Amino acid sequence: MTNIIVVFAKIEEAKSVKNILVKNGFSVTAVCTSGAQALGYADEFHYGVIISGFRLADMICVELKSNIPVGFDMLVMAPQRILSEMSGTGIIGLAMPLKVHELVSTVAMMSQEIVRRKKKQREQPRVRNAEDEAIIENAKLLLMERNKMTEDEAHRYLLKRSMDNSISLVETAQMLLALN
Repeated sequence: MTNIIVVFAKIEEAKSVKNILVKNGFSVTAVCTSGAQALGYADEFHYGVIISGFRLADMICVELKSNIPVGFDMLVMAPQRILSEMSGTGIIGLAMPLKVHELVSTVAMMSQEIVRRKKKQREQPRVRNAEDEAIIENAKLLLMERNKMTEDEAHRYLLKRSMDNSISLVETAQMLLALN
């Protein structure tokens, strides 16, 4: 499920957009009237879609876009003349007056893109820093020395313990080193 934050200067407009989305099967995470509130929710949820008007109580949509976390996409609903000035900002625009089917299909497309990006990110291998690599290497050396294991056996041992205890490989190595 994608987090959807609806933010408009007038709470009635925000609630109207929320109601349209809910009636069409979306779950709206938050409704607010200021960019600061939207940023607070965005920091809490890490990814999703922010649906906004052009002008909010405390900032305009371009300022909001420049401050949202990387995992969020932004949809702005405004008159066509304003949207044409925002090209190249990374903001998706919907022209007012609003057509419900355009809103629903655009939000569906944005949600699918976010889910696809999250899946792709999960599939990427984790990159460890040098300190974590050194901890794992020291734990393997300890196992090899103390238990007469090969490097491959020591690595498999750490992996198995890590999976059995549902903790990271680095945490497993740290615990092993702490016991000695």
